[in-house]
Amino acid sequence: QVKLVESGGGSVQAGGSLRVSCLASGYTPCMGWLRQAPGKEREGVAAIYFTSLTTIYDDSVKGRFTISVDDTQNIVYLQMNSLKPEDTATYYCAAGTVNCYNPNYVQYWGQGTPVTVSS
Repeated sequence: QVKLVESGGGSVQAGGSLRVSCLASGYTPCMGWLRQAPGKEREGVAAIYFTSLTTIYDDSVKGRFTISVDDTQNIVYLQMNSLKPEDTATYYCAAGTVNCYNPNYVQYWGQGTPVTVSS
């Protein structure tokens, strides 16, 4: 069992930046971030595969969000720049063996941290 603890998030005006962090209690080959806005399904935002350091991003965040890892401390970050009101959601850290981007395949979840972007 891997425990994921998120921190960061909060409220910001459109165009601003935030960073969310996720501390993992153990290793999984893939870690990522998903988000869920009110009334919408949970969706993948970004993920990183540690063996190859391959990253994937949803088209809506490419060029604005960056996922990175501090593997010495098992921490994954999501730096969010040029935030838009449509980025408002609860952001969840996710981990898995094969897939940590598709919510149907995520094995471990964090508790979620809210991000609110005002216009």
